[in-house]
Amino acid sequence: MYKINSLLLILNRKTALISLLAIASTWAALRFTVTADFPLTLISTAVVFPIVFSIGHAYKRRENALDDYGTIKAHGRALYFAARDWLPDQSPARLRHVECVLIDLMTSCREMFKNPVSEMPEHEKRVYAAFSSLSVFVKRMREEGLASGECSRCNQYVSKMIVSFESIKHIYQYRTPRTLRAFSDFFIIILPVLYGPYFAHEAAAYAQGLTYVMPVLFAVIQVGLDNIQHHLEDPFDQIGEDDVAINAEKFVDLLSCGENEGARRAA
Repeated sequence: MYKINSLLLILNRKTALISLLAIASTWAALRFTVTADFPLTLISTAVVFPIVFSIGHAYKRRENALDDYGTIKAHGRALYFAARDWLPDQSPARLRHVECVLIDLMTSCREMFKNPVSEMPEHEKRVYAAFSSLSVFVKRMREEGLASGECSRCNQYVSKMIVSFESIKHIYQYRTPRTLRAFSDFFIIILPVLYGPYFAHEAAAYAQGLTYVMPVLFAVIQVGLDNIQHHLEDPFDQIGEDDVAINAEKFVDLLSCGENEGARRAA
């Protein structure tokens, strides 16, 4: 089932539609004896190169989002360890408080990035409220006896988390060049029709049952690459299988595991 779902993300209704256009164009060219030996370099220039460029750019955006997501998790974990280990007294209430703030931050980020950009202002307020709570929490630790140098370091953790969030937010807001995508979309639709005479010309060298294999493959390759680029475009929508998944619950559960292990070793 997993492999079938992966295949359906690439081969969809658009693939079928473009394939039908290519077949119809080839049939018409054969029917009316219209043949031509067009150069295939036009395909790579108008479709393959722009799509491959967009796929590379979209993949780089996804990797940058993963790096920034890792930074948020790492510094959130460092804040938790500071609350647990840097103060003389052990306070379960303090740990529960920072856990609640961190899970609120992560779930707020997840809800914001999964939803459309038009809903961003509403979700963004929750994210900034969680960052504000973290800042207040650092101040609270200072009042509970945290050294000023360590307090400054905790504030740097919060600052770096905010910087990473802003970087992810810009990836979420902006896409790869839309004019380039519109350019490739236009030629994905036009070229299978225009190349009907070329497919008819090449069909003379094929067996009768293979006449329409080339136009179908032509369409499947072009639309398949376009679909891959489309699913990489938004790494947070949880539609494609390469999306960035923000698992807030697992993150907090692992914090508690670390707390139990630390207590065991101390004992």
